[in-house]
Amino acid sequence: MIVLTTPTGQIGRRLLDRLLDTPADVTGPLRLIVRDSARLAPRARERAEVFRGSHADPRVLAAACEGADQVFWLVPPTPGAPSVEDHFRAFTEPLCEAVRDQGVRRVVTVSTLGRAVAKNAGPISASLTMDDRIRATGVHHRALCPPFLMENLLGQAGSIRDRGEFHLTMTEDRVLRTCATRDIADTAARLLLDGSWTGQEDVPLVGPDALTTEGMARVVSEVLGRPVRVRLTGVAQYRAALLERGASEAWAQGLADMVRALEDQGFYGAEAPPTPGTAPTGFRTWCEQELRPAVLV
Repeated sequence: MIVLTTPTGQIGRRLLDRLLDTPADVTGPLRLIVRDSARLAPRARERAEVFRGSHADPRVLAAACEGADQVFWLVPPTPGAPSVEDHFRAFTEPLCEAVRDQGVRRVVTVSTLGRAVAKNAGPISASLTMDDRIRATGVHHRALCPPFLMENLLGQAGSIRDRGEFHLTMTEDRVLRTCATRDIADTAARLLLDGSWTGQEDVPLVGPDALTTEGMARVVSEVLGRPVRVRLTGVAQYRAALLERGASEAWAQGLADMVRALEDQGFYGAEAPPTPGTAPTGFRTWCEQELRPAVLV
């Protein structure tokens, strides 16, 4: 039995589609934890058992995990959270309890690249601490570790369309490694459908490109057939923009710390080797298939 969290999110919905495309006798029973079940596709509601609520709620999570073998785990970003660390802890502690009390054997988490070097990196550090807490239970564990998600650019589709620009906080001459969420979902599906793996390991998901921010802008321009530039945002400006959009002081500071760590420690850069087995999607392909339709809508 597989329990999925965030089944309507960017990664979770893709993973759910892959599992629903797999015969039920292969997946076994599916359980979904979701706040708004109306956002689920009809075939999901027909095939899966739905538990309404948050997976940070110990009662909801315990009920969903009863008799379950595997859990797909993702802590959703919550910009209004009063503390980045407490936000991750509030989700992780109920999962650790469920692992100990409900007999869950395997957990697949969405984590982040940078375990060996990331320090004082806001949500990146909090995510890595989450993995450590889960592993302390002794459960078989795989941490999916992508760098910058290509889908982050979808939130700037309007700016690309109307002003011919998108914003990033990295300097123009630094390589920014990327990953598409489809590859995260595919890797998660393979793990959840494979009942043979054991132990605790990181699974890097690094796309094939070694593009600087200017290189990314050139690819976007070529795909859209129009000039698109990247505007580089300083850390202070980025933090101020987060606050203007309603983020808490702690969340804005955490993301600012993350940006500084990425710049200073470089773990999303050229030194991260590509992993074609887990992240085959190139940035140009993603722009053609995902960004262009969003911009030209």
